[in-house]
Amino acid sequence: MDNSSDGIVFVLQGVNDTRTNRQIYFALALLTYLLTIFVNLMLITTIFLDKTLHEPMYFFICNLCVNEMLGASGFYPKLLVDLLSEFHVISYTWCLIQVSVIYNYILCEFTNLTVMAYDRYVAICKPLQYQSIITPQRVRRLVLLIWLVCILEVSVGTILTSILPICGYEIDGLYCSNVAVVKLACTDTTLNRSYGYITIISYVSQGVFIVISYIYIIRASLRSKAEQAKFMQTCLPHLITFINFTISLTFDVMYVLLGYSNTHVVLRNILAVQFLILPPLLNPVIYGIKLARIRVSLMKIWNLKLRALT
Repeated sequence: MDNSSDGIVFVLQGVNDTRTNRQIYFALALLTYLLTIFVNLMLITTIFLDKTLHEPMYFFICNLCVNEMLGASGFYPKLLVDLLSEFHVISYTWCLIQVSVIYNYILCEFTNLTVMAYDRYVAICKPLQYQSIITPQRVRRLVLLIWLVCILEVSVGTILTSILPICGYEIDGLYCSNVAVVKLACTDTTLNRSYGYITIISYVSQGVFIVISYIYIIRASLRSKAEQAKFMQTCLPHLITFINFTISLTFDVMYVLLGYSNTHVVLRNILAVQFLILPPLLNPVIYGIKLARIRVSLMKIWNLKLRALT
């Protein structure tokens, strides 16, 4: 099979393995997708409508929500179609598009969480300098940098994959991943694997930066009860989000490395896509519940909307 031909298709074996109860899986997937879009849009809309929330931290939260809707939309629509179809195939082009969207979601999520950690570090450890350091101009530049860097990294990885001659067609999973496509290449993939390792190392370093930031934040928070309250209100939701995403992504990495060959197929598929299901759904809920200002604004704005409709 040569990737220069237009007729290349991959078979998604993860969907083929799910032969029974597809209507139930479809209903659950559709409900989860709709809930994911709903909670993210509600949070974005609330922050947009309440001018008191037009601050850097909430702007970064909006950016996180946009990225999570992007990641969910790169996964769910194709899965929903496959669950209602007898043939679970994806063209080579659409496979690379899905790879780009999902990996862009992963990298942007991590980079956005890193920027948010920096924002919270300045807010807690250097409160008097916060306004001069985290300016509106710098916030816009940071958000632009998040997207440009991630898109560039994903584009390079996708291009390196696209030039590989492909000799297989079965992908062991529910969606196209870069690792799965590279495994089907009938040539040396050292360059691809090296680039993958470099990308992983760069994002592990971001994770280390987040951990170090929180060491300083926690130390600073111990100085007074006011700082502790500020940490619980503004930093704890971000820390929970970081842990949630990291654990979910770890399941996917373990799936790639170990394969879960002795695990039931349904459980194996769920574990492999945790990072596409839990963070996009739970993160907006975490921020909506834990951040008092968002919680109050949510109740105020949507109560007014409901009263206007009745």
